[in-house]
Amino acid sequence: MSSALHARTTSPPDSQVARRVRAGACSPLLLYGDLDARIAREIERDSDGNGDPPPSWSEEDVVLLHWFLLKEVQRLEDPEAPLAEKIWTLNWIFTDPDKDGLPFSFANCVRVVSCSPLSPLPFIGAFDVSDLRERIAHAARRWMRESVERFPAWVSEALRSNPEWLLAKLESNPQYIN
Repeated sequence: MSSALHARTTSPPDSQVARRVRAGACSPLLLYGDLDARIAREIERDSDGNGDPPPSWSEEDVVLLHWFLLKEVQRLEDPEAPLAEKIWTLNWIFTDPDKDGLPFSFANCVRVVSCSPLSPLPFIGAFDVSDLRERIAHAARRWMRESVERFPAWVSEALRSNPEWLLAKLESNPQYIN
């Protein structure tokens, strides 16, 4: 993805997992299930830095990329998922509604996956993404509480009293609270 296109999207910041994959520390095939293996192979091939021209993306590939991004939402309910990644995912979901039409925004990913005949999901059709956001917001409180309970008391206190400070620390070092 070009840096100009990346700057215009509302996708979450680079995850620690993505950085490890690009650095060759792990294979995306090991990180994602069989359903995503084809996409992971493409990512792995493209991240090897061999200078080959970028692959051409079929319409199905683009739909599967939207699906791949939406699957990150599932990690919100996992108490073991890194807190920083959860915050990034929530920021992506609850971004400014003016950005909902941008490529790879949460709303656009939902629209593409729910309406495309090439989607791995059965056809859902168009629906109001705000309802989905409300459901996620309601559950996110519990998911975040369960994640924070795993850490020492000072972490939850810092999150309540000075979230910007803690988020800045996590941004510079995702392992800060470990």
